[in-house]
This record gives sequence, C-alpha cells and structure tokens, in this order.
Amino acid sequence: MEIRSVTFMMDPEGALERVARAGEGARRWFRQAGFSLQTIRLATTPFPSWWRGRDGVTSYLEGYVGAGFDYVAIGPVRLDDDPSFLGELPPLIGAHEELFASAEIASTDGRIDTGRVREVAELVQALSKIRPDGFANLYFTAIANCNPGSPFFPVSYHGSGPTTFAVAVEAADLAVGAFEGAGCLPEAQERLVEAIEREAGRVVAVAARISQEFDLVFGGIDFSLAPYPEVARSLGTAIEALGVPCIGGHGSLFAAALLAEGVDRANFTRCGFSGLMFPVLEDAILARRAAEGVLTVNDLLLYSAVCGAGLDTVPLPGDASADELTALLLDLAALAVRLDKPLTARLMPLPGLGAGDRVAFDFPYFAASRVMALRGMGLGGLMGGQSRLELWARPRGG
Repeated sequence: MEIRSVTFMMDPEGALERVARAGEGARRWFRQAGFSLQTIRLATTPFPSWWRGRDGVTSYLEGYVGAGFDYVAIGPVRLDDDPSFLGELPPLIGAHEELFASAEIASTDGRIDTGRVREVAELVQALSKIRPDGFANLYFTAIANCNPGSPFFPVSYHGSGPTTFAVAVEAADLAVGAFEGAGCLPEAQERLVEAIEREAGRVVAVAARISQEFDLVFGGIDFSLAPYPEVARSLGTAIEALGVPCIGGHGSLFAAALLAEGVDRANFTRCGFSGLMFPVLEDAILARRAAEGVLTVNDLLLYSAVCGAGLDTVPLPGDASADELTALLLDLAALAVRLDKPLTARLMPLPGLGAGDRVAFDFPYFAASRVMALRGMGLGGLMGGQSRLELWARPRGG
C-alpha cells in the first residue's frame, strides 16, 4: 500500500505558512513510519466563492506551489453558481498543470440540473481540445452528491470551518494479497478487513501526530482501493482472483460488492468515497479488459451502484457529441441521487481517435488500452430540454 496524497483543505485566506509546515511534517513522518508517500496536496473552498479573476487564481496557485504543495484543487462550480465560471476552467487548466477542478451535476440535496449537465458535457469537449492528446480532462471531473472533505483529486474541496487534512491511499494491492491463498469467500473478505484495519491504524498514528503538532483537524482516510497500472496492484486482478474469469463478465458485480463491503466492515476513521475505484487507464487489468471489449462503460456504471467512485479516466471517442456525454452524465447523476452516494465522472474524449483505437500515453500512471464505445444516441423530447428537478433518494425497504 502507498499513500497517494495527504490533502490539506482550507479557505484561501487561511494560515498557509502553518499548513505548509504541516505538509513538510507529513512528508517526513509518513516516510519515517515506512510509507511511500506520493504527493502533498491542497484543496480550497469552491473558487467561485473567492473569485478575483484568473490572475487571482494564478497568484494563489503560485503561492501554494511555492509553499511545497504538489497539486492544488480549486473546488467545484456548484449548481447555484453562475455558469460563466465553467468557461473560466479551460484557460486555467490549460495554463497550470498543478491545478485541478470540478463541476457539480447533482447537488448533495438531490437536485439535478439537466441544463447544467449539458454545459458540463460541453466543457468536457472543450477541455479535450486543449491538447492534441486530450489529456487536459485528467484535471477535471463532474461530481454528483459529493460532500467536501475527500482527499482524492479532482473531487477534493474544502467546505467551511477550520482547516482540515485527510489521507488518500492507493491500496488495491491489499485486496490482491488478501485473496491469494484464501480458502473461501468469507475468509477472503475477512483477510481484506484485517489488512485495511492494520494499515489504517498505522496511518492514523501518523495523522494524530500531525494533528497535534499543527493544531489541525484530521478528517479521516479515504480507503478506496485505488489501483496503480501494474497487475499486482490492480483491482481487476483482485476481482479476477475471486473467480471471475474477466472483469466485465457476469459475477463482476457480486465481486465488486464483496470488496466494497469489506471496506465498509473495516473499522477506521473514514472520509470521502472509501469504496472501490475503477479508473480504466490507471489499472492494468481494467485497461486490458477494456481493450479486449470485455469491459464496457455500462459495466462501470453498473458497478458504481454497489461501490466505487463512478467513471474515472474513461477513454472515449474524440468525436463524442455533447448529447452523448450529457446522456452518460445524467445516468451517473441519477445513480448518485437515487442511491444517495457520491459519484464522479472523469471522461476523456481523445481527439482523432474512435472506438477501438489504441490508447497509449507517455505517462507513468496510465496503462495502454483502447477507446471505449458509447451507447448514447442523443436525447430528445422532455429530456432534451433544460430542467432543474429533485430526485428523492430511494428509501430503505422501498
């Protein structure tokens, strides 16, 4: 297991010097405790609430990077924010590789704005054209029913109140190790729970030191079993170790639910998603099954119903229309609201590529794959218009 990020969340007017020192302490103490720590990150309150123009964002960003933070998330454009803020993101993301952002398509109180969903789909299209390879969408995600406090980027943002910090882990290898040699499904799940609790205890010990030393609130661990593009660190490997021949085949949903429930059963201070993540391009086996045509976008949506963070680093045709992207985002928003769970969509239309074309980025955190097909045919009738509505979460037992 590695720590992907220790993420500090604060108001831009907060005490940056103290938080920067806490970041330095986190780097030192986690490594002294035997962890591999990849990045120290900072997330602000949603940028429309402190907007003073692009130069103001750049000024804050330069200060944060100069203070030692590897990446900065400036939070979401929320449903109630002026949609013009969406248009500010392409030039900002295009100019700053350290910057991440998001946009709300479903609020935490159950509202979905179909017009905003389309605007976000058009933003995804615009971001895909910033670079010839479509890579800019790595820095942006649509969010649905996502509260503040998650340490994973791009969804991360600060709410209100004191500065906090949280830990995001890269722990798919714990599941792979737990399932190797297990004699039955209950034993496999029990071994996973034990591994999570063991590693979480080590993380909390260091976090408590940071909290006490710098008087910061520890928000918890997002113990999502995030992968790395190696077979031994793949969620696909873990699921197939349970007996599913290929993730994407029948039985995968059950395996995903079993894994997610293992995270739920573990006792630790949790935050964010704390489930499974299926980022296609960040997972060696997911990327392979997508290239083989076994794993589809609809499969990923289905698995999000029982676990997961939604759709992540999904390679899509470069000519995907706004209608097709809108339809996909509406499906994800409906899942998030009806099931009352946080979900995101980091979609990556790739210019010049069509379904089935090979995808290979010169980026160590991505595996080679192929462009995944969309089943969207556009929207018409009432769904083709603009509406703001509420969907009620499904009551238990209903």
